[in-house]
Amino acid sequence: MSTTPRDPHRPVAHLRPPRNWINDPNGLVFHDGHYHVCYQYNPYGATHANMHWGHFRSPDLLTWEPLPIALSPTPGGVDADGCFSGNAVSDGDRLVAFYSAHREDRSFQHQPVTCAVSHDGGNSFRPRGELLIPELPEGCTMYRDPYVWQDGDGWRMLVGAALADGRAAALLYDSPDLENWTYRGPFAARRPEPVGGTEELTGDGWECPQYLPAADGPGALIFSTWTEPTGPMRVAALIGEEHDGHFEAGPAVPADHGPDCYAPALLRAPGDRWLLWGWSWEARDEAWAVADGWAGVLTLPREIHVHDDGTLRQQPATELLALRGEHTIHAEGATHGPQPVDLGSVGRAFDLTARLEQTAGNAGLRLLTTPDGLEYLDIRVDTDTGELVVDRDHASLDSRARGGSYRMPCPSGQPVDLRVVVDHSIVEIFLITTGQVLTLRCYPTGQGPWRLQARSAPGTRLGFAVDAWELHPLVIKEPSTGTVEPAPPTGRSPRAST
Repeated sequence: MSTTPRDPHRPVAHLRPPRNWINDPNGLVFHDGHYHVCYQYNPYGATHANMHWGHFRSPDLLTWEPLPIALSPTPGGVDADGCFSGNAVSDGDRLVAFYSAHREDRSFQHQPVTCAVSHDGGNSFRPRGELLIPELPEGCTMYRDPYVWQDGDGWRMLVGAALADGRAAALLYDSPDLENWTYRGPFAARRPEPVGGTEELTGDGWECPQYLPAADGPGALIFSTWTEPTGPMRVAALIGEEHDGHFEAGPAVPADHGPDCYAPALLRAPGDRWLLWGWSWEARDEAWAVADGWAGVLTLPREIHVHDDGTLRQQPATELLALRGEHTIHAEGATHGPQPVDLGSVGRAFDLTARLEQTAGNAGLRLLTTPDGLEYLDIRVDTDTGELVVDRDHASLDSRARGGSYRMPCPSGQPVDLRVVVDHSIVEIFLITTGQVLTLRCYPTGQGPWRLQARSAPGTRLGFAVDAWELHPLVIKEPSTGTVEPAPPTGRSPRAST
């Protein structure tokens, strides 16, 4: 399923179909021995339009099988103009997908809930054909993105919303049978407030609410912030506990500190392990992505939990260690600046661990992607501000790529442990010390080998221990017979954009 010739920016170890547009991960569920990952998908082009649900499944998170498109809009039906975001649950021998039904003759902000059922392991889904929850609660100015989970003998659902009184909300329903749903009111609702110590706000509305419950101690409500008129912004979380159908939590915190992660979704895996995938959108001009024939990628699957100290922590799923190939860099030492220390060469897809120790100033790693060193990505620790800084202002010599510098809190006075996964145009930086993560996209133009350096400001000592491994691609099976792309809707351009 690879493209020929090889697109230098298309990731190999991150899940996405071979072409066209994708966005939110949907329908994440473990069923009959397989992880199922669906996603918003436009089968006809690399723009946000014609929303279907694409579908992969895997027994091990490493080998993935494309299944037939799970959900398609029904001409004249309740979802005639798009099967938008939602999730899925395993209920005995069936999979039930819940999703936002979009029709252009309704307000774009009102996407009521419907569902579809599979009795053959996700190979086909039968749509309900009518709305599951036809009436929206009074006072909703935005309504979409159901998230359903089992709770004891019953079921519960959150729906993302904005309320007429100015609060963003996750609305709570419950059901004994997945058919009859009773509205219980806002599970959580807030007026816009800062997310952590950032200038980002929790938004006018919440998209894709996800609930990470905990048997003991705090759980997490994860949501994507939506603001008029810019639309999607960032991902945030509330850490707290539920009491009588209301989630009581402290201030909002970032769920990903980077600019290019949105709409993360949860999957409850065997062994009471929780996994999360997000959508990493493009950080380049739309015309560039359209010309390349693809846009969007899912993040790595991440193990996620709320730590005993009340912080949300993420790390790459343990299975991904099996993608490590040749051990290309092993380097230990120190630099005092201003001369950098060359650590070795890496390919366009690699998995890196680093321990950095410094007492003051700015120091860290630089990934040089052109022989002359004019194109580079910096990952450095700023002890003066107590932050890890990721700077992509020089990460592409192509002016169509976005720049910017991004930060996440990083404790001073102790070693900093990092895990960095670079896969062509996506970079995921895990601060193992605190369990925080930062996702961004960059588009290097350099054709030769990439090089890694340790660098420090003059007068600043940096001790380092760095290891890097080649990152093998995921194994994507050939689609089975009958897995075909649908024909474009009659009278609609394959490149239509909403």
